[in-house]
Amino acid sequence: MATPVPEMIDVIEITAPGGPEVLRPGKRPLPTVGPGEVLIEVAAAGVNRPDCFQRAGLYPPPPGASDLPGLEVAGTIVEVGSQASRWKEGDTVCALTPGGGYARYCVTPAGHCLPVPQGLSLAEAAALPETLFTVWINVFERAGLATGESLLVQGGSSGIGVAAIQLARARGHRVFVTAGSTDKCAACEALGAERAINYKTEDFVEIVKSLTQGRGVDVILDMVGGSYIPRELRCLADDGRLSLIAFLGGSRAEVDFNDVLRRRLIITGSTLRPRSVEFKSRVAQALEHQVWPHIELGKLKAIIHRRFPFTHAGEAHALMESSAHVGKILLEF
Repeated sequence: MATPVPEMIDVIEITAPGGPEVLRPGKRPLPTVGPGEVLIEVAAAGVNRPDCFQRAGLYPPPPGASDLPGLEVAGTIVEVGSQASRWKEGDTVCALTPGGGYARYCVTPAGHCLPVPQGLSLAEAAALPETLFTVWINVFERAGLATGESLLVQGGSSGIGVAAIQLARARGHRVFVTAGSTDKCAACEALGAERAINYKTEDFVEIVKSLTQGRGVDVILDMVGGSYIPRELRCLADDGRLSLIAFLGGSRAEVDFNDVLRRRLIITGSTLRPRSVEFKSRVAQALEHQVWPHIELGKLKAIIHRRFPFTHAGEAHALMESSAHVGKILLEF
């Protein structure tokens, strides 16, 4: 017999904008399931940079979304709304959420759910959605990384970085990355990066140019921005594409656009959370068909740096902001 769903559920709340210490356990009413939605009993939730930005008051949730942090979860479906015919109670899924993932129960559109890949635990599956949605959209759709082309990933040891390395390698691309220590560089190369560049001691432009016989790379995935941007344009091959997903180094840069014109470069970027339900549902379908087979063949693994008990969310955020991790950080019940 199924366990009854409680009326009040355990959550992690942002008590005020601030540091990791503002994350506190609390109680909330069980969220209501609407048409096209499912209710998931959460086993694990991924911790991501946008969660930290939201906690600090810098990344408010979109209209209608939960004010609780948490953009990806894995667990068991316990209620299915109308117009959500694919799923049934008892199905195990991982899912992208508009917010609310730091809770024992979470509502999300049914189209944002994916089956747990064969051979993965629920915790491992929770490490997949936010990173793989981001990589697929920005590397393969917006930047159009094509057969025979090469990729440079800034921040190769991050959750997004380790996913990008593995997925690009599984699809046959040369991959270069930057990371901030010898150990992180070694970890990236063990995952399939051809060369990991220590950005603290090496010049990524010079090394990438050397490794590509002066040509440069076709696509760069960048979460740093700032002073990296003009250097990245020099690092791109003719017709290359720079895809921006965050600005940890600042959102302003001085760029000579003559090079953009002369070498037909493209600068693009996107954020995932504000996109429509329909858009994210389409991306979920693409991932299931194009990426899930690589996971089930063992070519792409969930790289988990550390798992925290759910009530230790503040410690998880402190680790995320220290940048001492390689791969994903999770909260578990």
